[in-house]
Amino acid sequence: MILELQNAILEMIAKGEPLAATMEQLCLEVEAAVPGIIASVLTFDGSRLHTLAGPSLPPHYSAAVDNLEASPLAGSCGAAAYFGEAVIVTDISTDARWQDFKSLVLPLGLKACWSSPIKRGEQVIGSFAFYYRDHRGPKAIERDLVDACVHLCIIAIDREERVMERQRLTYSDALTGLSNRARFNQLLAEELPRSRRAWGILLVDIDNLKLVNDTFGHAAGDALIQVVADRIAATAGPKNTFRLGGDEFAVIVSDDKDLDLNVRATDILKALSSPSTCDGHVVFPAATIGGALAEMEHNQIRQNADVALYHAKEHNRGRYVQHYPGLGTALTRRFRAVRDVGVALEEDRIDAHYQPILRLDTREIVGFEALCRMTTPSGEIIAAAHFHEATKDAHIAAELTQRMLLRVARDIRSWLARGLPLQHVGINLSAADFRGGNLQDRLCRIFGEAEVPLKHIILEVTESVYLGQRDYVVAEEIKALRSKGLLVALDDFGTGYASLTHLLTVPVDIIKIDKSFIDRMVPGDAGTFIVEGLIGIADKLGIRVVAEGIETESQAAQLSQLGCKLGQGYLFSKAVDRTAAAAILEQHGQRPNKDKTRAGAR
Repeated sequence: MILELQNAILEMIAKGEPLAATMEQLCLEVEAAVPGIIASVLTFDGSRLHTLAGPSLPPHYSAAVDNLEASPLAGSCGAAAYFGEAVIVTDISTDARWQDFKSLVLPLGLKACWSSPIKRGEQVIGSFAFYYRDHRGPKAIERDLVDACVHLCIIAIDREERVMERQRLTYSDALTGLSNRARFNQLLAEELPRSRRAWGILLVDIDNLKLVNDTFGHAAGDALIQVVADRIAATAGPKNTFRLGGDEFAVIVSDDKDLDLNVRATDILKALSSPSTCDGHVVFPAATIGGALAEMEHNQIRQNADVALYHAKEHNRGRYVQHYPGLGTALTRRFRAVRDVGVALEEDRIDAHYQPILRLDTREIVGFEALCRMTTPSGEIIAAAHFHEATKDAHIAAELTQRMLLRVARDIRSWLARGLPLQHVGINLSAADFRGGNLQDRLCRIFGEAEVPLKHIILEVTESVYLGQRDYVVAEEIKALRSKGLLVALDDFGTGYASLTHLLTVPVDIIKIDKSFIDRMVPGDAGTFIVEGLIGIADKLGIRVVAEGIETESQAAQLSQLGCKLGQGYLFSKAVDRTAAAAILEQHGQRPNKDKTRAGAR
């Protein structure tokens, strides 16, 4: 009988059946084996008992003993948990330990109770009880049976605690104790779409976390995260608050009637506004919130809230913005581009392609421009123009540049090791690369580790980056980079802020005439005169010129007649992968014994 019982319960434990169901089955099996008894299982948290199983006891009785504080006079189970020893009461009506509870149990026809503590080592974790309808204690066979049952209870409870701990580690954030991104995503995917209540989500982004980290250190930053977590949880409820990672939190808001995300967001911003001491420093928490209501397409709510948050950070930092149809179409395109490029970076689908720069007279390759390309999941290669909006995000722009620098450094090292006649590769930089403050260190480290001399690198910077607002930041950084031996090209010249006077004051080595001017090089068009003038002025200033976007032989011939020595465009080659670039460089690269001075190449 005991062996059959053990096998049945152990099978349920092994299959991962719920603890309560397993313990209820244990009680039913025991009651079937010993007619006339009623079995129950309670858990013990160190101070109070909680009903786990008692299928043959009335619900009102199980509820009455739930959350019972253990003590010498708390019935058989309460006393057994308190002392950690078995307690046998053969007459409930007269035993002092039952004086406060006999009115509950005697009307059920139960006259005696034997409770055994469930112990893990010396720790009591529950109690297992037999209720009798007669005034008696346990028989020898019942003692053996209860010993087996207590052992099964220990196994089942231990397994449940391990499962709960794994779930806690899987679905909770270590720093704040809140549920994490995995739990949030699980709710969005599985539970919330089935909800009959109106619901929505708020995404809360801490505005000043980076500033606190940089100014006071990461201990203060962690303290700020904990303060924000506590205040959001106090306002929205811990079960509804999630830390998604970094400086971002999420709140699920639901209601049976009217649902007003604005009210909840306002409450959160108000709760966050008061100062707090973080690792000994006074910090004023600040946050921006984006929100969205669940509609028919539940899978869109997260994206809608993300767009709203992105919009708020762009235009209403420190405030709340709720998503509505048509919110910032351009911003939505940028958000989608940022998302797509972010995924492509994670999946290693961002790579460098190379468009040759040639001498117009001999058609020899003197260098390349490295251009960013993204491969879609279907295998299509997409030019950077199609995801240019993503580069307006500083983080994505910095990640793209980092990926390109690493790829280009590796490819140049490979080509040099093969003895290919490579002179230089141009790399495009964004404003975010200069604002990061460590561009020079990154360049020197990456190319130094790849053993690539900086003389092979040309930094290509657009006019809007070089000559836009706070141009002194970029100018000072470029000055420092040129002192390291790098050359600087002013890209898309003539389309942005530049004027001829800038050529007298800005330190550049090369100007790249934009394709829009090359396209207008037809008889009678003023574009031809502008190009001719630029070439002449640059030549007298010792600045090299590259004509971009050459697509016809007539354009190439006309540029040569005007004195332009270098060009690039589809007439010669589109951007190609590293293998094709190496092949055409080997076949058409300008060799050292050629007259380089005619083309102004190194």
